[in-house]
Amino acid sequence: MIKEAVNYLSSPVFSFTGFIVLFALAMKRVDIVGTKKFGLGLLIASLAIFGWMLTDPVFFSVISLPDNIPIIILNVLVGWTFWYSLYRGNQNDIRIAAGEEPIEGTPENREKVWAWPNLVYTELLCGIAATVFLIVWAIFFKAPLEEPANPTWAPNPAKAPWYFLGLQEMLVYFDPWMAGVVLPGLIVVGLIAIPFLDINPKGNGYYTFKERKFAISAFLFGWLALWIFLIQVGTFLRGPNWTFYGPFEFWDAHKVVAENNINLSEIIWIKLLNMGLPKNIFVREIFGLIATFAYMVGIIPLITKKWGYKYIDRMGSIRYYIMIILILGMMSLPIKMYLRWFFNLKYILAMPEFELNL
Repeated sequence: MIKEAVNYLSSPVFSFTGFIVLFALAMKRVDIVGTKKFGLGLLIASLAIFGWMLTDPVFFSVISLPDNIPIIILNVLVGWTFWYSLYRGNQNDIRIAAGEEPIEGTPENREKVWAWPNLVYTELLCGIAATVFLIVWAIFFKAPLEEPANPTWAPNPAKAPWYFLGLQEMLVYFDPWMAGVVLPGLIVVGLIAIPFLDINPKGNGYYTFKERKFAISAFLFGWLALWIFLIQVGTFLRGPNWTFYGPFEFWDAHKVVAENNINLSEIIWIKLLNMGLPKNIFVREIFGLIATFAYMVGIIPLITKKWGYKYIDRMGSIRYYIMIILILGMMSLPIKMYLRWFFNLKYILAMPEFELNL
């Protein structure tokens, strides 16, 4: 019964919602999450749950694939760096609230050292350690190489390398040009633009959270919820035919899930208005055009009036509006995911005549 419950709650709609709730709670209570007691308790609980899950043969068969072992290491490193950064930020926030300097600003930490030999020796030792690790890895784990490509047969599921699985999962919710070009482009441009958009001098050179709540929360949400989470789903929860499988569910290639995905124009014209689709493209997609315009343009004044005015004064109008457009582009992914899960909505705006599907 417990395994069946885990399989059910692991479905994207529940697991993604739970992930967002836990993330929001972590950002709300950094004073609790960023402590050694919480970190130690989370580590013990994670090891206990993971050890119990390893006793299931189906879960072990998936988790032990040579392709998937690096993802386990990735999860450990991401979890560690996430907690450690909040821990260090919480320490400095306590010191700053007490009128003290951040730990990085104390005299013993401000001492300057020469790049040679201090930095070079550290980099040399890290390079040697990484080389030893890769050699040991190559000895104990076989390379996940398969037979030469056969044009008459394709593996099922056909998965991209792990660093592209997030994009492959996006293809479930977006048109290929959106999932493969526009959204990754916004991510890259957004990361490049962060130093130029966020000109707040606080937090430079030391860990903090309270002084940079919005910047840290927005970055971590995009990184963890909209990238790392999608990699986990594509790696461990997508099986044959790209069908969802729970952690303890056998990957049966005969499993078929019937989904009748439908466009917004079809929902309104056919289902609600009981009419046929208009022949004119723009009349047919008028509701999608209105919804897209309202989201990308009409919602900006509401956001600005509610809380954005204080950022305009600090950042300037140009920086502020570029930031809002990037955030709206980022948030379009979870919005589209929920629309697909709850309403089987394929496209809000479907104009295949112009290769424009949103």
